[in-house]
Amino acid sequence: MDKRLFFLMNMAQKKLFRFMDQACEKELEASMTQMAALMVIASKHDCQQKDVAQTLELNKSAITGLVSRMEKNGLLARASSTEDARAVVLRVTPDGQDKLKRLQPMIATMNDIFSDEFSDEEMLTILRFLNFIMGRF
Repeated sequence: MDKRLFFLMNMAQKKLFRFMDQACEKELEASMTQMAALMVIASKHDCQQKDVAQTLELNKSAITGLVSRMEKNGLLARASSTEDARAVVLRVTPDGQDKLKRLQPMIATMNDIFSDEFSDEEMLTILRFLNFIMGRF
């Protein structure tokens, strides 16, 4: 068994992202990053580009391109904020909402794969480990 923890985490993240990205492209005709952005936008009233960038840890040029592609593909629309007329907010379109609904079973399947492989106690350790990383770094 390979015990190079940092290397394994890095490779596992890449493999999981590639797998889900391919599944999203095939099933939803959208990238995993676009779907993650839709989830952020759907969860936050008057979501701005900077909110998505911060949550997904994207720089200004990356978020600008991502939002432009998503708008072009009909996944989101820009609108004036109801709270600040100067601000532009992002809203999920009906097509984007449909794709989010279709994404949920895909996420559930991935979660089931993990929970079927590990005991409840092991899952708690894995979750504690991942939350430690998110909080520490």
